[in-house]
Amino acid sequence: MTDRLQFSRRQFSRRQFSRRHVLAGLGGASLAAMLPRFAFTQSLPSNPDVVIVGAGGAGLSAARTLIKAGKSVVILEAMNRIGGRAYTESDTFGLPFDWGCAWIQAADRNPLLPLAREWGFDPKPHDLQLDRVYYGPNARRFSEHEMRRTLAAEERFPKMNKRAARWRDGPVSSLLMPRTPEEEAAMTYMLPMDMAVDPGELSIRDWARQEDLSPNYLVYKGLGSVVAKFGEGLPVSLSTPVKRIRYGGKGVTVETEKGDVQANACIVTASTGALQSGYIRFDPNLPVWKEDAIGQLPMGLLAKIPLLLDGERFGLSPFEDILYERSGLQDIYFLAFPFEMPMMIGFVGGSFAWHLTAQGTEAAIDFALDALRRLFGETAASHVKKAEFTRWANIPWTRGSYSAALPGKAGARAALARPLADRVFFAGEALAGPLTQTVGGAVISGEQVARDVLKRIG
Repeated sequence: MTDRLQFSRRQFSRRQFSRRHVLAGLGGASLAAMLPRFAFTQSLPSNPDVVIVGAGGAGLSAARTLIKAGKSVVILEAMNRIGGRAYTESDTFGLPFDWGCAWIQAADRNPLLPLAREWGFDPKPHDLQLDRVYYGPNARRFSEHEMRRTLAAEERFPKMNKRAARWRDGPVSSLLMPRTPEEEAAMTYMLPMDMAVDPGELSIRDWARQEDLSPNYLVYKGLGSVVAKFGEGLPVSLSTPVKRIRYGGKGVTVETEKGDVQANACIVTASTGALQSGYIRFDPNLPVWKEDAIGQLPMGLLAKIPLLLDGERFGLSPFEDILYERSGLQDIYFLAFPFEMPMMIGFVGGSFAWHLTAQGTEAAIDFALDALRRLFGETAASHVKKAEFTRWANIPWTRGSYSAALPGKAGARAALARPLADRVFFAGEALAGPLTQTVGGAVISGEQVARDVLKRIG
């Protein structure tokens, strides 16, 4: 780790790497840091009423709904754990860390909040409003007046976008062009750090559909732990990648290396990134409209650079939200010391997150340490005991963080939601309506689609 924490003054060229470069290198990707050290398998039931592909929030929710209605189900999960993009572990830092989603968002509409409280997780509110913004190579801190202007831009830009969405689609960048440092910071915080894509890669209408996700809550033991509890006792076959889904005859047959599963219906909850890879094949082939919908909803990327410190706090309070706005989209957001833990969790989003993923963990850590030095002085990095980098882009079963519609393709979500032959259904965060990109939205989507399946199979 000593070598990893030494800063190298490499340049992060935006032209050098892309989502395509990252995905092309998946064959050699190491998944060790992203997966637990155990695996569980079970024999496959051959003829359940419904087979579900994926044990993330949507798949678990669909299974709970179907079982409550008296139907038999099996969930086929490619990874060796449940939870999908919600995953908490404590081995790396000696503290609970969410490698994926962490916030219970839209908490007043999110079914996970009352469950988390019922199960004793004690979620705490976190408003996500920026407390500090630093700007430029010298990390000049915004004044109170500039902070107010930044907040005003955060409120103004979504309203402008919603008005424009009534009559046109296209890239958000064609509508919103920041002219001041405050507007640059607002755009960064709302788009790469939230939607996980740059403004030029996001549909005006897709962004306009998104609801305000407040109130937001964090969980000390991790949101991944809540989702794991949500899936307790469900019939899941782990380490069971689906190879093919045959739906041309009566019912559905799902092929895996462990054998085939025949069912009356199938619910596919795989990410659009996984579907784009073609690893799961369909027989008959997917119709063109379905292939187009999948291709028009690529995965964005919001990557974390968690830093474990030696107790130094840099004058920051727990839960402070800090944005460092730099040129060339090389921005970083820090969540400081949540729950008094000695951690600062860095986030990079959009194209820059893909670039850092392509350059590797050492480059990502170097970037975060350089940011610490610029913000808090030359000795700041010496207080970092351990650091890591999340690599959802490198996992074949996710290939990114969550979906975002390409400019002009806001209708892709509706097309993705349409069933195939009234027996293959689709659910997940990509189909969560105004709560897309959230695990709470995925849970709601799974329940809704399960109810649609119940209407079909009786």
